[in-house]
Order: sequence, then structure tokens, then C-alpha cells
Amino acid sequence: MSTSDVVSSIWADVSGTQQPLGDRGVVLTAAVAVLLVAVPAGWGISRHVVTIAHEGAHGVAALLTGRSLQGIRLHSDTSGLTVSRGRPSGPGMVATAFAGYIGPALLGLGAAYLLGRQHALAVLWLAVLLLALLLLQIRNFFGLYVVALAGVAVAAVSWWGTGQVQTVAAYVGTWFLLVAAPRPVLELQQLRRRGRARTSDADVLARLTRVPGLVWVAVFLAATLGCLVVGGRWLWLAA
Repeated sequence: MSTSDVVSSIWADVSGTQQPLGDRGVVLTAAVAVLLVAVPAGWGISRHVVTIAHEGAHGVAALLTGRSLQGIRLHSDTSGLTVSRGRPSGPGMVATAFAGYIGPALLGLGAAYLLGRQHALAVLWLAVLLLALLLLQIRNFFGLYVVALAGVAVAAVSWWGTGQVQTVAAYVGTWFLLVAAPRPVLELQQLRRRGRARTSDADVLARLTRVPGLVWVAVFLAATLGCLVVGGRWLWLAA
């Protein structure tokens, strides 16, 4: 099969529609996502996905606001670091710092919108594209390993999985982003309360805007919960 044939095949799949899961499928995939977030063993692994989305959102915001993206690092303890160059203050820096905690929720909301129109395979291939672009910005070995592993896994399901498997994977991934997004915000506030997060996004925003860090945490939480409610409703109506 030639390259043009492969591209044409992928585009046909991406632009096409797939069958919705139905009420039971939506509930079951949501339950899987909740378990991945609520069970410590599952969260210890799945949190890396949230970190990928978090740092990727920082990177996208930096580029969109005219900053120079220097690179992204992902660490085995599920933390990450995005380095950009530009003015140390101003709207660009504020937008870059703000994007991280709401990034996973916004990705989940976008995926829910596509699933609401039965574009499950488009969700998977879009994830592959975003992971491939992110891979170009990774600057450490563990980060390369995690992003490459995630990209290969999603690409394998997108290419070789049956239609039902692809739809289930898209729903689980979407539910996971929506359900998982508020948890790091709550964990952030716990760390701030103990005085262990003085360089967090909320505290950076507090220094940039003179708005208290607790207010920014509340904004993060409201945004992530809002995306969960709206995205969850779209997924349910699409059943």
C-alpha cells in the first residue's frame, strides 16, 4: 500500500462516523475512567496522561501567545516542566501559566464534542497527531519514552482495532480526561496548604496578577468541573 493510499484510508476513517456505544456503554466507560482516577494503583500510572496533557497545554499556550518554546520534560514522579522564553510577565506569561491545569479538561471537552457527532476514530487519530507533535518538544529520555509509548498504543488501536474497540477506547480516554482533570487541582491545593508548592502555576499567576493563588485554584477547579459536566452531558446525549 502506497503512502497516499494510507493517508486516504486514514482520512476516510477520520472523516467518517462510528456507531455510538449506547447508554450502557457510556456508563461502563465512565466507570472505568473513575476507577483509573480513584484507585491509587491506577492513578499512579494514568496520571502520566494528565501530565502529558498539562505540559502540552503550557506549550500550546506559549506558542499561541508568541513565546518561544524551549522544550518539555516529563518525570517519573508524574511531574513535568515546560520551558518557554519571552517576557517574564504580561498576558503571554499569564496565559501560559493558566493553561496547564485546564488543558486536560479542555482536551476532554473537545473529544466529547467529536464523540457527540460519532467521530470516535477522529478522537484517536487526533490524539496520535498531538502526541507526535509533542514528541518533537520533549527534552528528556523518560518523557520520550512515555509520549512514544502513549502514541504507539493509541495508533495501534486506531489502525488495528475493530470499530467497537476504537469507540470504547475513545470513550474511556475522553471520560478519563474529564474525570481526572479536577484531581490534580485538589492535590495542588493540598500541597499549597503544606507550603510545598511555592512555584506552582497558581502561585506564579498570583505573582503575575496580584490575585491570590487560592482564587486561581478555585478558577482551575470551576473550569475543570464545568468541562466535566458539559462534556459528560454531551457523551450521555450521544449514546
